[in-house]
Amino acid sequence: MYSVYSGLIHLPWWGYVAVTLILTHITIAGVTIFLHRHQAHRALELHPLVSHFFRLWLWLTTGMVTKCWTAIHRKHHARSDLEGDPHSPQVAGINKVLWQGAELYKAEAKNAETLEKYGHGTPDDWLERNVYTPHSVLGIGTMLIIDVVLFGPIGITMWAVQMLWIPFFAAGVINGIGHYWGYRNFTTEDASANIVPWGIIIGGEELHNNHHAYGSSAKLSSQWWEFDIGWLYIRILETLGLAQVKKLAPKIELAPEPKCDQETVHAVITHRYHVLARYGRSLKQTCAEEIAVLRTRAVHVDQATVKRWLHTDEQKLPAPERARMQEVRRNSKVLDTIYSMRQELAALWQRSSASREQLVHQLEDWCRRAEASGIAALQEFSHRLRRYQTVPA
Repeated sequence: MYSVYSGLIHLPWWGYVAVTLILTHITIAGVTIFLHRHQAHRALELHPLVSHFFRLWLWLTTGMVTKCWTAIHRKHHARSDLEGDPHSPQVAGINKVLWQGAELYKAEAKNAETLEKYGHGTPDDWLERNVYTPHSVLGIGTMLIIDVVLFGPIGITMWAVQMLWIPFFAAGVINGIGHYWGYRNFTTEDASANIVPWGIIIGGEELHNNHHAYGSSAKLSSQWWEFDIGWLYIRILETLGLAQVKKLAPKIELAPEPKCDQETVHAVITHRYHVLARYGRSLKQTCAEEIAVLRTRAVHVDQATVKRWLHTDEQKLPAPERARMQEVRRNSKVLDTIYSMRQELAALWQRSSASREQLVHQLEDWCRRAEASGIAALQEFSHRLRRYQTVPA
């Protein structure tokens, strides 16, 4: 029986908490599966029924316009952590993005140039033009009425949690912490990081560095110990014939014997972020040993600083840090070799005008010099690099 004090549905306190978490989780699933992986990156196709369910649900629970969200996210990838990124903590500051991420989103949504340039291919049917886009406030107002009718006055609190969930966790945590703190499987050109290895609370979006390394992949987990719940839902939808995965990150395999041909170059370039990350890890111990030697010569540099150098292009370092790095390199032939070889390796995939034959020659020359460097870890890395090959995911 309906009561103005308890609504149509009567639950114990923990029942209201559970329902609220379920409702917000559906919203998170809608953002990661529909808006992010389907609309922004075209990593999968969705059955029209599933696609429209998510459009309706997000209209009710967030009021977000599909074209706006898609365009802003695509621009974020195009300008990631550079001037023009709509929500980079490296540009705007972590506090600004974490606590005012929704305001940054709203400001960019008013940029007609962004919507025109990056918003192509999004829904443009009668419902989108006449209901979802012009009446976004009506959606969240309808959700408020539904919550109050179903649950009574507590429904206002449940509705408030629903309204705050995406602005905080998606606009704040993912866009903020996801470009400020965490671990990195891949040395991408931006500051993206995996917040935690278990993507549950935010639907898999916690694995943000993985996503920036392979932006068009429908699956965000990369290591065997990582879990992407959004990918689990996609596989269930695919099993039911309601989704079709289009793109996944390519996998690395090692050929039985080292070589250096066009297939090797293709694999190295395809997995360039993995290659740079592995380079840093492979040389970690060698760097630590050389740092200890430098200290005996009264040249002080910490391992965290050297690690940062090995994961950052020189031109992106502040001028004082570049000067400090040059001083350290002058005092250490080993660190100088390690860093210069890292820069040369990164330059391989930046030579867009080079022919395939030239790239093969450049990689072969790099490997030859690495193996003649006298640095055991660098020699071992080169031997492994020669065995890289790409296989379909």
